[in-house]
Amino acid sequence: MSDETPICSAKGCRADAVWVLAWNNPKIHTPERRKTWLACEEHREHLAQFLGVRGFLKDVVRFDEWQAPEDA
Repeated sequence: MSDETPICSAKGCRADAVWVLAWNNPKIHTPERRKTWLACEEHREHLAQFLGVRGFLKDVVRFDEWQAPEDA
């Protein structure tokens, strides 16, 4: 585990991550697989919409509440 503060996944953003957006591309991932993007408050909705219109978004959880799957 790194001591670095996680940052937002939005292009060019260096803000602290507040949200975890869990997603899955059903064409290439098994149904239980979860990839994650991190988001600050400002970019959460934009990133969620990007994933949502593609049918990839599975869950949005506050970073401090996120529990990665054990096999990750």
